[in-house]
Amino acid sequence: MPFTKMHGIGNDYIYIDCMERVPENLPQLAIEMSDRHTGVGGDGIILICPSECADFKMRIFNADGSEARMCGNGSRCVGRYVYESRLTDKTTVTLETLSGIKTLRLHPDRQGNITSVTVDMGIPVTAPVEVPVRFNAPRMVSENVPTSQGPVKITAVSMGNPHGVILVDSADNAPVEILGPELEHHVIWPDRANIEFVEVVNTTELRMRVWERGSGETMACGTGACASLVACVLNRLTERHAIIHLLGGDLEIEWNPDDSHVYMTGPAETVFNGTYRRLL
Repeated sequence: MPFTKMHGIGNDYIYIDCMERVPENLPQLAIEMSDRHTGVGGDGIILICPSECADFKMRIFNADGSEARMCGNGSRCVGRYVYESRLTDKTTVTLETLSGIKTLRLHPDRQGNITSVTVDMGIPVTAPVEVPVRFNAPRMVSENVPTSQGPVKITAVSMGNPHGVILVDSADNAPVEILGPELEHHVIWPDRANIEFVEVVNTTELRMRVWERGSGETMACGTGACASLVACVLNRLTERHAIIHLLGGDLEIEWNPDDSHVYMTGPAETVFNGTYRRLL
């Protein structure tokens, strides 16, 4: 089975062209291929499939076999993959996801290589029932949540998947490995959640680490970066356009006041191509 390893600022997935055929037993395949010792290694697998309502369809399976609704870094890589694999000659591509249709704007250089991709991530969701998060108010903004380390203030945002954003004094010293798994599985989240630890550098610059649902700490999370900016704006700490510094690199995030959509711009890199022989 041919595959391509790609990453968006360190958020690495294994990409499989499923335009003709979809492999069987996808959760187990994701677990096998994602293993960094016995497989290809990655945060999960992403399938590129035909769509009846968009140019392409993306399916995402995390390293633990669970299916994700959306991945911002992954969607940028899909954009680069379909263009450079000549599955399309469009520089504006629509992508069907479990969180709706996303629009990708590809930025090729003079040689036709994609240098960056802008993704319209849609309108952020803050209504607790839609995030979803168990909280009885119109929004959950900087509310105390009990943990083993004491109460932690969380802002809940959905960018197609649920996020809990925590403001910290230092991203470097944030208790990601302690609070990340605890809060991912906290009772307030009916479907678990991604947990972001965000340091406000200034009104147009953030530093962020992320514990991703189903994958643990990763180098980057595109939807998490979007949720982090939205949370900081809701807490009146930043402007609506900022650079987010993640472990794997930087993303440019804008929460546009005109249409309320969040736009994410960043790179997408190809690591290598290969052929995988299934263990099953």
